[in-house]
Amino acid sequence: MKIAVINSGSSSLKFKLFAMPSKKLLQEKEIQKIGEDDSGIASHAEALDALDMDLAEIDAVGHRVVHGGEKLQKSCLIDTSVMKTIESLIPLAPLHNPANIEGIQAMKEKMPDIPQMAVFDTAFHATLPEEAFVYALPYKLYAKHEIRRYGFHGTSHSYLTKEAAKLLDKPVDEVNLITLHLGNGASACAVKNGKSIDTSMGFTPLEGLVMGTRCGDIDPDIALFLQRELGLSTKEVDTLLNKESGLKGICGENDLREILLREDERANLALKIMVRRIQKYIGSYMVLLENVDAIVFSGGIGEHSAYVREQVMQNSVIENIKSLVIETNEELEIANECYRILKNEDI
Repeated sequence: MKIAVINSGSSSLKFKLFAMPSKKLLQEKEIQKIGEDDSGIASHAEALDALDMDLAEIDAVGHRVVHGGEKLQKSCLIDTSVMKTIESLIPLAPLHNPANIEGIQAMKEKMPDIPQMAVFDTAFHATLPEEAFVYALPYKLYAKHEIRRYGFHGTSHSYLTKEAAKLLDKPVDEVNLITLHLGNGASACAVKNGKSIDTSMGFTPLEGLVMGTRCGDIDPDIALFLQRELGLSTKEVDTLLNKESGLKGICGENDLREILLREDERANLALKIMVRRIQKYIGSYMVLLENVDAIVFSGGIGEHSAYVREQVMQNSVIENIKSLVIETNEELEIANECYRILKNEDI
């Protein structure tokens, strides 16, 4: 069986084709800068055309979908009802769900008779206990409007959990981990007995660690101050927190490779703040887990920056915990999920 995986980002589209159950990668293509003036590709539908796929090779398609909300907590076959739910969640993931939807619609037009499945970034965190996902806000905001912690990067954290269990030679349901997906977007996850029990991202992907352009944890009244005292609009505050903060906000640069080449105070400060935030989450998760088998580093920064890994582990409380570096493979995890659905069996 050949399963295609479509990962539609806000301005990119990744395509991988796997032979299942062997998990052999048969094809891999990527289109960047969708919708930008110099790309010549205006939409995800055009990007799919540019991939020049052999559709006859494909038996099923799996799509990465960022937000599944409370209604879609497991990977599933896509039908009209599922599409409506994904569309209803656009306000919770305005940069991602619309792109995911466009990728789904484009593939359904090309391959109307082929099974299409959605794999949600939020699904791995469906096991969070209530005390982890309910915010200390009026409870009616959760009950009526589903304002709660959802968590993201779940497909990556799920893959890392399984791979770490193999390296540790332990059953997945017996492994306790702190998984760190560190890239331009970044999140931490506390994994107890193979399941997510806490994670740094929340109602949206803005909460948690210091990221490339996102602020992560801040006093929520700062947003109100920016509106009340500085006269910023809601949209301007949203742009500031999501696109102008994080490493970029501190030192003017969000590419860690460039920051590491600099020796000025702002660059050093940005690195220290990022590392300190990661260590704070590790410390809090150590308390929740009580026993930690390993700290797992992944994502563009986690996999490739020995400096960040060394700085994070340079702590007397943390340094005695085993650390692992695992290259994440979200597309393979999506293919695994799709194969499981189609065969109605565990992999």
